[in-house]
Amino acid sequence: MVATSTLKAKSGEYVWDSSERRYEQENELDFWDRYLAQHRRSLDTREERSCQQLAKMFEKCLSGAKKTTLQCSSVLVPETLTRRVAHEVLRLACGEPCGLRGSIIHVHVELDKGCKNLDKIVYDATVVPTFELTVVFKQDGLAWPSLRDFFFMGTCFASTFRHALKLSPSFRLTKKKLYSSSAGTVVEEC
Repeated sequence: MVATSTLKAKSGEYVWDSSERRYEQENELDFWDRYLAQHRRSLDTREERSCQQLAKMFEKCLSGAKKTTLQCSSVLVPETLTRRVAHEVLRLACGEPCGLRGSIIHVHVELDKGCKNLDKIVYDATVVPTFELTVVFKQDGLAWPSLRDFFFMGTCFASTFRHALKLSPSFRLTKKKLYSSSAGTVVEEC
C-alpha cells in the first residue's frame, strides 16, 4: 500500500489530511475486491475442469468394466451421478497436502451379490499418495428387470445374454489418510 498524503501546517503543528487517505483506501479495496473475484473465477474454472476430467475418468472406468467385471451390455448412469461424485472427491481432496494429485481412488460397484472392484485410479503417478478414496456406486434396487430378461431366463441363450445394469443416484465415499496414524477413516453416504 502506498501512503501519500499532505501534511498541513497549523501554527507549527502538522495535521494529517485524512480525505486523501480515505480515497486511496477505497481505490485499493476496489482493486483487491476485483483481484479476489478474478482469482475466485480462475479457481472455479480450474476446479470445474478437474471435476469434468474426474467425471470422465469415472465414466471410462464404468464403461470399461461393463463387459469384463460387470458382465452386462450397458451401464445406465443417472445424469449427474459422476459429476456429483467428482465434486465430493474434490471436496475431500482440498484439505490434503497434495490435493487431488496425491490420491488413489478405488472404484467399486455394490451389486446384489456383493461388491465388485472395478478399477484403481491414480490421478498423478509422479506424486507420492497421501490418501486413498474408495467410491462405491450402488445398483438401483428399484429397477425392474426387462421383459427380455424374463424371456431369455429359461432358454439356452440365458448364459450369453447380458442385461443392462442401472446405477442408483446414491453412492458411498470413504477416505483414508496414508500419512497420519491418528486420523481415522471418513465414510460419507451421498
